[in-house]
Amino acid sequence: QVQLVESGGGLVQSGGSLRLSCAASGSGFSRYNMGWYRQALGKQRELVARITSGGSTAYVDSVKGRFTISRDNAKNTVCLQMSSLKPEDTAVYYCNTWPVTVWGWGQGTQVTVSS
Repeated sequence: QVQLVESGGGLVQSGGSLRLSCAASGSGFSRYNMGWYRQALGKQRELVARITSGGSTAYVDSVKGRFTISRDNAKNTVCLQMSSLKPEDTAVYYCNTWPVTVWGWGQGTQVTVSS
């Protein structure tokens, strides 16, 4: 069973930047499409960015132009570069496969954006 470990979150002021990382243990990472998801307090988890096994990317409208997803198959990692952060980006961020979440969820990493 692959384990996912997210890191890089923190407290940042509005307009600031953060880079999130997700490390996947085990084999097979390169075959899967990956996504970054987030869950704000009291809300459902949502997909915010995805990257295919071939490197094609897509984003939810609310983060387009501000977030960039990337992956390094040699290191079994997927990253999310976030800039121009807004208070509404505050959430716990998770990575997992997409469109079907094949692996168990990690602990996530908290991102808090102050106004």
